[in-house]
Amino acid sequence: MEDLMADIKKTANKVRAKLKVIEQNIEQEEHTNKSSADLRIRKTQHSTLSRKFVEVMTEYNRTQTDYRERCKGRIQRQLEIIIRTSLIIMETQQAKQTLADIEARHADIIKLENSIRELHDMFMDMAMLVESQGEMIDRIEYHVEHAVDYVQTATQDTKKALKYQSKARRGELVDRIEYHVAQSQNCVETARVELKVAEGYQTKARKAFWRTEIKHRRYHVEKDTHHSVPGSSSSHFNYHPGSLVGIMRQQVVMIADSAANAATVTNAAADANLTC
Repeated sequence: MEDLMADIKKTANKVRAKLKVIEQNIEQEEHTNKSSADLRIRKTQHSTLSRKFVEVMTEYNRTQTDYRERCKGRIQRQLEIIIRTSLIIMETQQAKQTLADIEARHADIIKLENSIRELHDMFMDMAMLVESQGEMIDRIEYHVEHAVDYVQTATQDTKKALKYQSKARRGELVDRIEYHVAQSQNCVETARVELKVAEGYQTKARKAFWRTEIKHRRYHVEKDTHHSVPGSSSSHFNYHPGSLVGIMRQQVVMIADSAANAATVTNAAADANLTC
């Protein structure tokens, strides 16, 4: 029992010394780098270890106290027995042996009380350490609670950002649609201008065609008049597709078809623009 108590006491002193060294190192680093995350983690770990050490030693002290009380009760009962029988067997060997046992137990109790006294001093030292760290633990809890609030706020802001992003994408799509509609309107206006130009060319081509055809007819009429044979029938105007008039007629027809196609495209573009 004594060896076990000595080992426990030795181990407890080593743990207390290491905790003090850690505390001193933390205090030194606190002057150079107060905002270090690693330093805050080490302080939290040191506080946790100190609390656990105090809890273990408290349980050990309670066990020692219970053992001391049981030993006192046993010695008290043995003393009562000796007092009752001392008048009868004062000189017997059993009485002497019982007295020796009582004295040994009394010595053990004295040693146990000394150990409890040393343990009490250790408790006072560790209690001061834990009390000094209590404020730091409260601050850690405070910051943890606020961190939870910040996380919740960040989550809400993220959801809002996603909504804004979706709306922004929709707005970008609308802008693209409006851009293409504007481009379509520009194309429609350009097509209308080209249609008017084509219609002007068509009108000019028709006028030129009829002027050329009239001149051509006059030319052939005058030629037939000078070279006509008496008694023959009056000549009539004919032209073949390879002649100048035939070529101009084909060009006029092509211009008219192009103008009609341009009008169709313009109407279709206008309908598409209205649909958008």
